[in-house]
Amino acid sequence: MPSQSEFLWDIGLKKELVGITKFCIHPDKMFRSVERIGGTKNLNIEKIRALKPDLIVGNKEENDKTQIELLQKEFNVWMSDIYTFKDALAMMKSIGKITGRQTAGEKIISGIKKTLPSIKGLFKKQRVIYFIWNKPYMLAGKNTFIDYVLNYAGFINAAEKLDRYPELNEIDLKKLKPELCFLSSEPFPFKEKHAKEMQAILPDSKIVIVDGEMFSWYGSRLLKLPKYFKELKRKLL
Repeated sequence: MPSQSEFLWDIGLKKELVGITKFCIHPDKMFRSVERIGGTKNLNIEKIRALKPDLIVGNKEENDKTQIELLQKEFNVWMSDIYTFKDALAMMKSIGKITGRQTAGEKIISGIKKTLPSIKGLFKKQRVIYFIWNKPYMLAGKNTFIDYVLNYAGFINAAEKLDRYPELNEIDLKKLKPELCFLSSEPFPFKEKHAKEMQAILPDSKIVIVDGEMFSWYGSRLLKLPKYFKELKRKLL
């Protein structure tokens, strides 16, 4: 998982980290220097075997269950399941302890705990839909980390009654009547041309391209979240 790979790197495991996915793009030095073992849902099992890892760190939502169960038969596999900031902090604490980097991990955790309250309720109940994919249109609904982040920051997720990552058509989107429409930079790389297309579908909504990493990465990148959200608020104003 990108956010967990970044955290492993940030707590000082630069020499120990032997494999990452092709989506683990931050920091750039890690992305360019560590062996890539496929995508989060399409792992290269043979390459993993060749690396002989002492520990595999995965995530329940992002990794393929069948592949993880296969790896569990051969390796020590630790899995996270993240829905809230509390879950994210617990993940960081556990990984820090498992890898013997408690001090470095606690420093990051402390920084996150100190800064996150500054964005609680920052946005005043603005009704938003958050796109993760284009054609089919897929939104972040309830029971997702993105939904939790939106609510924590004070947004109302217009898709809050829809579970996980629902697919909607243009008529469904219009029925949600969002004030704001967030087009995420990942996993689908929304661009300005997509914003123009969406504006035609939702003429009464403000269309904004947002940094998907800030809404969905739950490792040390959470340290950057308050600054980004405050800048986003200025942008919306």
